[in-house]
Amino acid sequence: MIKKFDAGNFVLLCDQLAKKDKEFKGIIRQYGHPPMWTRPATFQTLILTILEQQVSLASAYAAFKKLKEKVGLVTPAKILSLSDAELRACYFSRQKTVYARCLAEAIRSKQLSLKKLSDAPDEEVRTELKKIKGIGDWTVDVYLMHALQRTDLFPLGDIALVNSLKEVKGLHPLVTKEKMLALAEPWRPYRTIASMILWHAYIQKRGIKIVS
Repeated sequence: MIKKFDAGNFVLLCDQLAKKDKEFKGIIRQYGHPPMWTRPATFQTLILTILEQQVSLASAYAAFKKLKEKVGLVTPAKILSLSDAELRACYFSRQKTVYARCLAEAIRSKQLSLKKLSDAPDEEVRTELKKIKGIGDWTVDVYLMHALQRTDLFPLGDIALVNSLKEVKGLHPLVTKEKMLALAEPWRPYRTIASMILWHAYIQKRGIKIVS
């Protein structure tokens, strides 16, 4: 059975983790519960996630805002209708222009159905999305967590998550991936919620403003 979180169980799951982990309990006591960060399970969301790859959130949102100002709702047809110059004017790099077009073409040609993925197991979602050029594990993890609301992702490709884990747990700066995964093991099957608690600590500590 596919496990999902929603508005009805999110706070409860945070509290369950806080009972297991004293650092999580401290984060929630200090900053409150994390927001339930979710996005629609749409093409537009995947385009935003591609824009977020390896750049600051501010840069990604600037590009996404520019694109929305140009086309409104972001659809495969609209992405495919834009020239390289038009996408460049929306702050798309050459690489991300290619990735956005590949994704748009996969959906237009029915190679990929986001609707079908909504109820597919996590690994099937991963396999199908990674067939698209420019979509790797981090992008899939973010889509599974925020758009499909799956409960057990722990994306170690995410720098903010890794840095927060190191801070919260007092880890060595060069701690191995294996050690971090082992630390997260007791949080199964709710590692997504653990990730959101860690992101919450990272964001609050630095006073970062999240714009969506």
